[in-house]
Amino acid sequence: MYSAIYIEKQLLSHPRVETLLARFSNLPLITIDRYGEIFNRKAQNFRLQKRAPALIIAGKQKNHVLPTPEQYGLGGKHNYYFSHLLNCIYDCRYCFLQGMYRSAHYVWFANYEDFAQAVMEKIEQHRGETCYFYSGYDCDSLALEPVTQFVDYFLPLFSGQLNAVLELRTKSTQVRTLLDRSPMENCVVAFSFTPENIARKLEHKVPSNQKRLEAMKKLQQRGWKVGLRFDPLIYADDYRANYQRLFESVFSQIQAGSLHSVSLGVFRLPEPYYRTMQRLYPGEQLFAVKLANSNGMVSYQAEIEKRLVDDCQSLLLEHIPEKIYYPCFMQ
Repeated sequence: MYSAIYIEKQLLSHPRVETLLARFSNLPLITIDRYGEIFNRKAQNFRLQKRAPALIIAGKQKNHVLPTPEQYGLGGKHNYYFSHLLNCIYDCRYCFLQGMYRSAHYVWFANYEDFAQAVMEKIEQHRGETCYFYSGYDCDSLALEPVTQFVDYFLPLFSGQLNAVLELRTKSTQVRTLLDRSPMENCVVAFSFTPENIARKLEHKVPSNQKRLEAMKKLQQRGWKVGLRFDPLIYADDYRANYQRLFESVFSQIQAGSLHSVSLGVFRLPEPYYRTMQRLYPGEQLFAVKLANSNGMVSYQAEIEKRLVDDCQSLLLEHIPEKIYYPCFMQ
């Protein structure tokens, strides 16, 4: 799974880290002072590293919990994200992470206790009001759960905080930890989907839509709150037929009446990320057509985006009540 393990010296004796190192005792182990020595160095090749990434074990020193970007979330007043990982095991061509980071190595922040303290401080700050916490912004929430045991640690933290909602956003089928637990009222497991023909071209290493749906069904049957995230919407000449097929497939298998939430989001990238990704994939059609720059964000041309959004919203609302629909679009 990893080409090597880099580890910050101060974490060598951390119990959570010792358990992981014992599991991967056959891999080269390199000690470092700070993860940025490896992750942030210049002249790295993201595409080459993606073929055989290393795992960097680090301690996050500050900014454990941050406000979400505008339009990200489920309509709550207080929205935060926290990331126990940087980078993702999947390889989606539209993912902004490959434009944001120089390195494709995975960084695992093992100091969960500091994240937990920061979460509790935000809950206390907004005492009596609902706070939303999103864990799948800089990574996939569940894909590395057998290694990181992230969910295993944080579910008990949130279980006693009914005014705090935790969203686990994923394309993974790693749901065993959840199935082994009783469902929580304030935890939402949100699965991301794109049409199957597009996913085959753009979502490399990702489990098929059908496998994700099967994992989602198991969680629904056990009583977990689940959500759907159709983000980003991807334009193609036959986009309407693509999304009609996708919605019909999903809602023929998922109980729409017990869904927590459904959202749509458009393809959008900060211009510097877009330029980096263009250089990484010079022949990728996704970056070659029908895009425009507006206020430093690259997305589809306004007419194309409006048509895409309007049609997909119309198709989606044939299957769900509007009260659980949350559009995530930049203004």
